[in-house]
Amino acid sequence: MNNTRRLIADLLASADIQLNGNRPWDMQLHDDYFLTQVLSRGNLALGEAYMAGDWECEALDVFFCRILTHQLHTHVKPTRLLWHVLTSHLLNLQTPRRAWQVGFRHYDLGNQLYQAMLDERMVYTCGYWRHAQSLTDAQRDKLELVCQKLKLQPGMRVLDIGCGWGSFMKYAAEHYGVSCVGITVSQQQVELGQHMCAGLPIEFRLQDYRTLDESFDAVVSLGMFEHVGQRNYRRFMQVVAKCLKPRGLFLLHTIGRNRDSRGTDPWINRYIFPNGELPCLAHIDTASRDLLRAEDIENLSADYDPTLMAWYRNFDQAWPSLSHDYDETFYRMWRYYLLSCAGAFRARDLQVWQWVFSHPTDLGGYRRPLTRLSEVGE
Repeated sequence: MNNTRRLIADLLASADIQLNGNRPWDMQLHDDYFLTQVLSRGNLALGEAYMAGDWECEALDVFFCRILTHQLHTHVKPTRLLWHVLTSHLLNLQTPRRAWQVGFRHYDLGNQLYQAMLDERMVYTCGYWRHAQSLTDAQRDKLELVCQKLKLQPGMRVLDIGCGWGSFMKYAAEHYGVSCVGITVSQQQVELGQHMCAGLPIEFRLQDYRTLDESFDAVVSLGMFEHVGQRNYRRFMQVVAKCLKPRGLFLLHTIGRNRDSRGTDPWINRYIFPNGELPCLAHIDTASRDLLRAEDIENLSADYDPTLMAWYRNFDQAWPSLSHDYDETFYRMWRYYLLSCAGAFRARDLQVWQWVFSHPTDLGGYRRPLTRLSEVGE
């Protein structure tokens, strides 16, 4: 154990992180038994030990930003995660039957959790912080940006794949006079979303995207493509192309990664987003080729760090009331999730892209919003 502890201490020191140091990003050990497990099980062991209270870190976001910026994770080769790697390569983990698991295990954790953590519109995707000073403003500006990129007009019928609680549909219906159909795999999202959007021309459906077969003037998908999986990317794009009218536009907003690889972080997969998989740019290009025409790509990844930090502050402040329904292990799990992801985006290890696609038969040409909302508030 002494050799293991020394090895990890030396590795962390290269990122200016100390074991039992006195700075917010230093790692405080309560029981160092798990250090050996970290070498063989990577972030799965590290996250589980944090959930169990075996170590602490006041500034987990800074801790993970330093680890990823200095590429420390590349020095750890987990040897006991072979099954996780093999299943990611050999199996389709996002089949129509398995697609519902993320709804049950993540989005149906309880609407009270998400109402406490998110903004009042309940937008569970990256905000747009160009001029925003609050989470509310950042999410409003993001929704406005999406509407402008889609060139929405009154009377249009819009499809939202992975609609959540209906935040985009509600904004688009109220501000652009469109009607919307939204699909999700979460029963609780449908129940609350219908209440939030009552009186508007909005329809919620519990439906897998593969069963869609009708026409829309525009299609949007905000933060759902992360659940599609490499084996299904082409099918997803085929469905969108089939549903999109000849002069329609499709906006895809998704988290992505820099490398072409399969699977996802094993801790995130087990405790947060089962069966998730992040695309790289090449995956999206290949899947959409000959089906849709890529018109515009924008990287918003720097905006996810402040979004996640705002969600964490809301969650942490609301914990006294949430603790009646969730235990201390859940608090530590959720804290690890939000702050580790904030650190990953801050280190630019993760990306956020907005793609705009047109129908390949549309010869009119796409003109993106001139300023990308750079003059909002000016």
